[in-house]
Amino acid sequence: MTELLRSPLADFHASQGAELGPYHGAVVPTRFTDPRAEHLAVRGASGLLDLSFRACFAMRGRDAVKFLHRMVSNDVQGLAPGQGTYAALLTAQGRIVADLRVYRLDAELWVETDADLRPKLMEALRRYIIGDRVEIEPLELYAVGFEGPKARGLLEKTLHVDLPPLREYDHFSTNYAGFPVRAVRASHSGEEGYSVWISSKGMMGLWGGACGQSPTYGTVSCGTQALETLRIEAGIPRYGSELGEDTLPHEARLMNALSFTKGCYVGQEIVERTRSRGHVNWLLCGLFVDTAEPPASGSKFFAGEREVGEVTSACHSPTLGRTIALATLRREFSEPGTKLSLASGVAAEVTPLPFYHRNIPG
Repeated sequence: MTELLRSPLADFHASQGAELGPYHGAVVPTRFTDPRAEHLAVRGASGLLDLSFRACFAMRGRDAVKFLHRMVSNDVQGLAPGQGTYAALLTAQGRIVADLRVYRLDAELWVETDADLRPKLMEALRRYIIGDRVEIEPLELYAVGFEGPKARGLLEKTLHVDLPPLREYDHFSTNYAGFPVRAVRASHSGEEGYSVWISSKGMMGLWGGACGQSPTYGTVSCGTQALETLRIEAGIPRYGSELGEDTLPHEARLMNALSFTKGCYVGQEIVERTRSRGHVNWLLCGLFVDTAEPPASGSKFFAGEREVGEVTSACHSPTLGRTIALATLRREFSEPGTKLSLASGVAAEVTPLPFYHRNIPG
């Protein structure tokens, strides 16, 4: 079992009254105050998240770009320094080993994934290095997340920079209080979001500097309970819930992780066959559920007497004021408006994803 990482700020968070707990391989705040208030702060203004449950490793060497390009499901060779992309490493059978973000720097690549996936992903890539000049090394860096409609202004004020135009997964380097940082435009909530990577020694100053801007930007410190409701509303799948080694990318609707023009990579034949066939038998869907108590993961959905799928994640949506669920359903029962029920008889209705969407510039 992978040992849990611990946020460099864990003791500080605890001293401020935050509850701590495990989340995707790290001990981080689960809540600071009321998770609903934290959630609504991100939707209405800005939230600050300890993203120590995310982890990076570097890939270096003459063949690093070419090697990763033929390994993962999206285009790596086409990235210029300062650009990034979302991708997945698949098995030969097209199932998801890990989902990841790739950032191209001048002389290396950074790969970001969940902390509990990093060892598995690094080992899986190393097994394919045969004669390639590639080195893989974990990075001892941690990330602070800036999320919400005021996140851009909060980040600019905190880092004392004017942000350049950035598309999703674009990134740039700067410094904060003498510590090198890399800022990435990347959302965890469905709002405009940024991750700022910094050393453990610099993280406290960065967190404090951002919190100091709270009166101007309505910034609230947020834990993983709020993050879960935010990402479920936004229809963002997570590994271990919606994604896993039994999941095809098309089933999870990960079309933004796939390139259909880059050529061969591990699992590409299955991905292409799935596309040419035109459908999969199971699909990730959203449902409104007529109960105040969110159903547990694994709860079954039925159409009449027939079992047609199961809950992967569920919550009471602070934004919508009702219970919502992400679920894997048989394709023929995945159309919005389809009426289903839980084993308890509670009614549910399929609805388009995401449940919540904000038009974000850039």
